Amino acid sequence: MLVLYETPAGYAIFKLLDEKKLEKVDNLYLEFETPEKAGKLLKLQHFEKFNDTTEALAAATAAVEGKVSKPLKKTLKKLVNDDLQTSLLVADAKLGNSIRDKFAVQCVYNNSVQELMRCIRQQADSLLVGMPKREITAMALGLAHSLSRYKLKFSPDKIDTMIVQAQCLLDDLDKELNNYIMRVREWYGWHFPELGKLITDNIAFVKVIKLVGTRENMIQIDLSDILPEDVEEKVKEAAEISMGTEISEEDIINIQCLCDEIISINDYRTHLYDYLKTRMMAMAPNLTILVGETVGARLIAHAGSLINLAKHPSSTVQILGAEKALFRALKTKKDTPKYGLIYHANLVGQASLKNKGKMSRSLAAKSSLATRVDAFGEEASFELGAAHKVKLESRLRLLEEGNLRKLSGTGKAKAKFEKYQAKSEVYTYKPELDFTLGGKRKHKDANEEDKDDTEAATSSKAAEDSVVAEEEVAEVTTEKKKKKKKNKRKDEAAPETESAPAKKKSKKSDSD
Repeated sequence: MLVLYETPAGYAIFKLLDEKKLEKVDNLYLEFETPEKAGKLLKLQHFEKFNDTTEALAAATAAVEGKVSKPLKKTLKKLVNDDLQTSLLVADAKLGNSIRDKFAVQCVYNNSVQELMRCIRQQADSLLVGMPKREITAMALGLAHSLSRYKLKFSPDKIDTMIVQAQCLLDDLDKELNNYIMRVREWYGWHFPELGKLITDNIAFVKVIKLVGTRENMIQIDLSDILPEDVEEKVKEAAEISMGTEISEEDIINIQCLCDEIISINDYRTHLYDYLKTRMMAMAPNLTILVGETVGARLIAHAGSLINLAKHPSSTVQILGAEKALFRALKTKKDTPKYGLIYHANLVGQASLKNKGKMSRSLAAKSSLATRVDAFGEEASFELGAAHKVKLESRLRLLEEGNLRKLSGTGKAKAKFEKYQAKSEVYTYKPELDFTLGGKRKHKDANEEDKDDTEAATSSKAAEDSVVAEEEVAEVTTEKKKKKKKNKRKDEAAPETESAPAKKKSKKSDSD
């Protein structure tokens, strides 16, 4: 029975002299207490040394993947040709299966073999004859460095880290831009406060300050490349009658330097966004089409990698980013959140407040499928994402507008339309109704609204009257049916019914 032992310096094949020792695994470590005892149980039959670190790295990567390397093939061919009846003890089951398929050798892998490998590792210096310990440690250090470098170089998570870092940097740039623009508006507002209200676009505001400087130069400089004509005229008119304070040239130089920083950061942000867009379309096209570049990148960044995101169920994808709210709701026994980062997707944003939860659940289900296709699929195509997006848009349209198809009649279709019709959720303020002075309100709109209210009240009263009339008709018909049944019973009992009216007549005559 042969034992295959892998070392950083090469492959060692030992011959097990006493096979019965493997039956008593609990006391096997006693046989390896000293090098003399270990030499009586194992004997080094062959040692295949690696030529350099590259060959050792190739053998290590092959062993990790469960494949047979070239040096191992050479040694096994020699031993298999010599003795076909021997069995091979292997530390890795995958490697044993590949050896058995190629060389038709019986490979053994069990707990006793693992215990034997631990004991060999304990007395490896004495068992490997002719290999100094210093050389083995040097080979082990070099193999460890090269193997870690290889794993980093060919890591599938490397593209994910690029996307994660780009998205985090994009969020940081947005925060810095907001802070800088707020600082410029407040700083320059002391000199020309009217400009901030006239120019709402931040980048255009910064470019105007950079080009003009003080407000006295506003009339002379042409701003047609930055602003439209009507806004340019208003800005120049406001510059002549501005209420701002005067500032020195040193102040305006510092403000313009800050404007240069804002413009450069904004240019780099657009370049970084284009880079993120191309990387997301190359790595996760289906997810990008469904939720967008930024939301998809944030989901990947929150999960850690695309493969980790693909392992999450759709319910986790739906609330990814709202973990604090989820655990707070579970602790206080309140309603759990309906959406997390997926709230910023276009399909959820287009839905009304009533349908946002339904759309986020549907979008999370489709996004989890798209992520799995992107992570584990062989072909990089966006057909699945496009098809799912069309279905989600039709579902959103159905939720918002209602099912307009007629059912069996117009009444049912109308009732279904009223049931699922999306109503406006924005309440507008009516200033004509806000009346603080005494007396009656004299306003056309108010009178018209009063008329509408009276008409609605009369229509509701008419509807109630019609319902009451229908109920009265139903009661009259039931009373008639009851009278008919009584008359039938009277006709059947004729002699008794004839005597009764005669007595009544006599009573009436007496009373008269």
